[in-house]
Amino acid sequence: MHNVFRLGLKELVSLRYDFVLVFLIFYSFTYAVYAPSRGARMELANASVAVVDEDESPLSRRIHDALLEPFFFPPASLRVQDVDAAMDAARYTFVIDIPPRFEADIMRERRPSVQVNVDATAMSQAGSGATYISSVIARELAAFAQRSGPAATTPVNLVVRAKFNPNLESSWFMAVMQLNNNITLLAIFLTGAALIREREHGTIEHLLVMPLRPIEIMLAKIWANGLVIVVAALLCLRLVIEGVLDVPIAGSVALFAAGVVIYLFAVTSLGIFLATLVRSMPQFALLAFPVFIIMNLLSGSTTPFESMPPAVRAVMQLSPSTHFVSLSQAILYRGADLSIVWPQFAVTAGLGAVFFAGALLRFRRTVTVAQG
Repeated sequence: MHNVFRLGLKELVSLRYDFVLVFLIFYSFTYAVYAPSRGARMELANASVAVVDEDESPLSRRIHDALLEPFFFPPASLRVQDVDAAMDAARYTFVIDIPPRFEADIMRERRPSVQVNVDATAMSQAGSGATYISSVIARELAAFAQRSGPAATTPVNLVVRAKFNPNLESSWFMAVMQLNNNITLLAIFLTGAALIREREHGTIEHLLVMPLRPIEIMLAKIWANGLVIVVAALLCLRLVIEGVLDVPIAGSVALFAAGVVIYLFAVTSLGIFLATLVRSMPQFALLAFPVFIIMNLLSGSTTPFESMPPAVRAVMQLSPSTHFVSLSQAILYRGADLSIVWPQFAVTAGLGAVFFAGALLRFRRTVTVAQG
């Protein structure tokens, strides 16, 4: 343990003078978390909309006035003959065409149609915006019907309540998931770069002539780089996510930190394993980036894990990122305690043991070749 501790201190000193990696750590846990959370909004915001009011009735004006900020820009008025040109020029994402005698047809219990033209090239707004416009029109029609006659009764009153994120703020989701992705990225690259750096600088031969075992060298790299990531992640959680982004954290930060430690044991071992397969940093980057992208995109942090094909879900059970995303969402979003997330902890620790054994086997072979 004394050797592992001393070697870990050497890793920290080496990292201190590697200004590129220091900058990468600082950037990954500050601006790289802040920018996607503020910029990549999944909810409807500031959509451009125009209304073709061919009815010019009180009901059509109610629909026009119900398109409110900040969901939409103030709706513009458009003539029916100008719709195609406006949509072709991408001036508006949505154009609502209210037909003539719309209110009169509603009063006579007919079924008039309201046309909503959508520029589907704006994919982030097209789906949610069309749904929101439909709900606005339905709400205004229901209010109009109640004022103009007896209210219709239905056997079921549907009430929707959003838990854990009542206003459906995308920044609440994006901030924590971006933190998880950056933890994965740095865990792979810091440990892998540490081993590649030893080989490129020739210091690996110095370590081999010392009375050190490969497992001691590996453990030193894991605890030193893992400590840096844990400290940076917790500071990001408190200062950037809770402080700057004002995202509420529902669960125990200490329990989340324990999950990060176990996850780092697995992912740093994977980084060392990948580093033993190559001989230079460019080769390591070409190998590690596809691995990180797969772990990121298919872990459930970007898209719901349940929406993936069954074969993909089965394969991704072998990835520690899948279980880490699950436990972090349960702890930080829903306030889960250890009695709920212990299966994810156990599986992540088990995968970490497998990755560590594989990395140690590869590292011993690399050391044997170097000594020979």
